[in-house]
Amino acid sequence: MPSMLDAVVVGAGPNGLTAAVELARRGFSVAVFEAKSTVGGGARTEELTLPGFRHDPCSAVHPLGAASPVFRTMPLQRHGLEWLHPELPMAHPWDDGTAAVLSRSVAETAASFGPRDAGTYRRLVAPFLGRWDSLVADFMQLPLTALPRDPVTLARFGLAGLPPSTWLMRRFRDEKARGLFAGLVGHVIAPLGGIATGAVGLVFALAAHTGGWPLPRGGSQSISDALAAYLKELGGAVHTDFEVKRLDDLPPARAYVFDTSPTALARIAGLGSAYDGYRYGASCFKIDYALSGPVPWTSDAARRAGTVQVGPTMGEIATALNQASSGTAPDTPFLITAQPSLVDPGRAPDGKHVFWAYGHVPNGWRGDLTEAVERQIERFAPGFRDLILARATAGPPELAERNANYVGGDIACGAAAGLQLLLRPKLSLFPYGTPHPAVFLCSSATPPGPGVHGMSGHNAAKAVWRRLRVPAGN
Repeated sequence: MPSMLDAVVVGAGPNGLTAAVELARRGFSVAVFEAKSTVGGGARTEELTLPGFRHDPCSAVHPLGAASPVFRTMPLQRHGLEWLHPELPMAHPWDDGTAAVLSRSVAETAASFGPRDAGTYRRLVAPFLGRWDSLVADFMQLPLTALPRDPVTLARFGLAGLPPSTWLMRRFRDEKARGLFAGLVGHVIAPLGGIATGAVGLVFALAAHTGGWPLPRGGSQSISDALAAYLKELGGAVHTDFEVKRLDDLPPARAYVFDTSPTALARIAGLGSAYDGYRYGASCFKIDYALSGPVPWTSDAARRAGTVQVGPTMGEIATALNQASSGTAPDTPFLITAQPSLVDPGRAPDGKHVFWAYGHVPNGWRGDLTEAVERQIERFAPGFRDLILARATAGPPELAERNANYVGGDIACGAAAGLQLLLRPKLSLFPYGTPHPAVFLCSSATPPGPGVHGMSGHNAAKAVWRRLRVPAGN
């Protein structure tokens, strides 16, 4: 290791690894330090239940990963990353056995909403079809300081997406379209009435129509392993089992980049009250299942989808999200579920399946939501409990133990509500910089926020390499 590194990255989640890769690609010497024994952060795969059943403890399905502007520039396939596409990206079943669907086809999606809303949906997404690359680059790039590539499309997107999602859903006349969109917003664990929540729903829908909602073969660990392998190919180093408690624990470097929560960064780097106003949001209660067969959904679409949203109505979803955000565990939780082994049978022994489900609960909640979760699944998949071979549950304390960035179990690394959805971790033109000129933040507490897409790491790396262009000692 050189006596003075150009950059040290703390935390080997997707954003930390992406920041390290981006710096290494530009010729800077980089080393990553990770407290756990393996890389991954929120993109890991482990045998949580029984031997041979490979589960994703956090993220499983990656619409923004497959469509990420920075991942697309990396040769991650050469390092083992392969995207697998289920027949349907997502299904949103109803009690009568039907379902709204989010398909790669706009026509199929619109038709599932019914005749009164099909045209409305087509008109909503039409201005952005074929413009994903420029839109997502503008939406996810370094905010406020960069000129947009396609200002007209970005402006139209802002008009549709910046208001609360409840405004957008007023365009629809029936419950199926409203329910599906409400579920899309629920992926960021935010109440439906928050600013820019309409943009969340639109981004997820457009991602499905552009590149699908794929899963990585072998599990989410494949993303992290591919990033780490590419970093090593570029000459970077990765050190695991290395917990950083103070900045002095790290080797000398010209820049320090933290893939951590803002409060952890302040503690480690001695930044005092720099992030005292940062808010953490609601958490999740997650269950990973080993099953003897596929989930017996009454909806045919749900049996073919990689992701299944279990709501179903906008009203039910809104109530569950509001309860979790205000300190109450919902009796009828809104669930996001994933079925990886439908498209990747190697994730479980022959004929068996892995299944993943979570509902929203208050930050730091210590109860058990298992009964409520399984009651909801049984509502749309009678006989589900008969298939359970084993389950692994994780509430907020367990999620926080697995990943220090999940403060109170907040998997978004900060409340995705109000202005904090857009302006994280605080109001600033340079959200990746800190009061310490050599210390930077690159976690999903920075724009564009949660998700395994690497763009927070990419954006932070831009700020770092601008500093590193200045010769050492100046």
